[in-house]
Amino acid sequence: MEKLRNDSWFRYEKDISGCSLSGFISRNRNRMSGTDITASICNMNDRCNGLGAGYAAYGIYPEHKDQYAFHMLYLDMDAKEHAEHILNQYFNVKLEEEMPTRKTTKIVDAPIIWRYFLDVDESKMQLDICGEEDYVVDIVMRLNREVKGGFVMSSGKNMGAFKAVGFPEDVSYFYRLEDYKAWTWIAHGRFPTNTPGWWGGAHPFTLLDWSIVHNGEISSYGINKRYLEMFGYHCTLMTDTEVVAYAFDLLLRRHRLPIEIAVQALASPFWVMIDNMPEEQREMLTALRQVYGPIMMNGPFAFILGHKDGMVGLNDRIKLRPLVAAEKGDMLYVANEEAGIREIASPDRVWMPTAGEPVIGRLKPEKDKGEAKPVCIKV
Repeated sequence: MEKLRNDSWFRYEKDISGCSLSGFISRNRNRMSGTDITASICNMNDRCNGLGAGYAAYGIYPEHKDQYAFHMLYLDMDAKEHAEHILNQYFNVKLEEEMPTRKTTKIVDAPIIWRYFLDVDESKMQLDICGEEDYVVDIVMRLNREVKGGFVMSSGKNMGAFKAVGFPEDVSYFYRLEDYKAWTWIAHGRFPTNTPGWWGGAHPFTLLDWSIVHNGEISSYGINKRYLEMFGYHCTLMTDTEVVAYAFDLLLRRHRLPIEIAVQALASPFWVMIDNMPEEQREMLTALRQVYGPIMMNGPFAFILGHKDGMVGLNDRIKLRPLVAAEKGDMLYVANEEAGIREIASPDRVWMPTAGEPVIGRLKPEKDKGEAKPVCIKV
């Protein structure tokens, strides 16, 4: 990627790996402020070093729930003008405003942070042979690729991402997260190793309503990136985690795989394990690895995926990064450490998912008052 104009945005110190993750979901869609997720992620500050932190929240814009909410970062006014030219060309802009922030000495070199609520211009979309969401993805890719100094933080409906260079408590204070209410929150404290600490490279990484926070490294980044490029995804944010968000969009939205199958494509069992499985399961996983081998993730990782219908926790097939899950009532929690959960809750049940075992929490349908349980599948 061409070097950006402002070198002060990048910090190239190399440190030992860490990173903290936390997320929770109210399966009954009870909306909570950002206070609890901030307390949870800050309890694990020994896992991060101040070179990046961020949050994603779902259900925060009920008054604009049918519009795409674009959170944008701009290094300068030229980038803002260029991005807005593209947005106005392809969307109907219903509202655009500066993101509410709070001044703090802990967040320095802040960019221009803006948000837009957009409707797709159907008369323009008809020129493309694609659906509405593919249309939006194409515009996100174009913005990140073409606008020098402009980056899309998030682009989903009724959700948003908030990220910066700083510790988690600083980022929460800066973005005034106590003013937002959401039924799903995920959070990240960064400890970058082989990529720079900068605003666009902080987690979460998002596309449409998918958001990813990640602890670890994706050693298969090169082949994952090349595979995704065949489907029109462009990795421009200089961090390996970016491929995870795009991989979930490809598998879940475009290829319509169930979550239980998609996670097995990304964290597939070893061949020796597959060979010893019952015939039906062996045939399914063999086909999955043959079809999706280039998208399988190698390296140590723990993910939390947020999306419009729920939350997923997943670690690698050897469990080289920690992941703990818990529940209390309608609440499902996932974090690197149990301490991050117990900081904000006294759970009824705590468990540690095995290697490659997903923890899947789903929102109940809006009119269904019944309880929805998490799905835990052993591979």
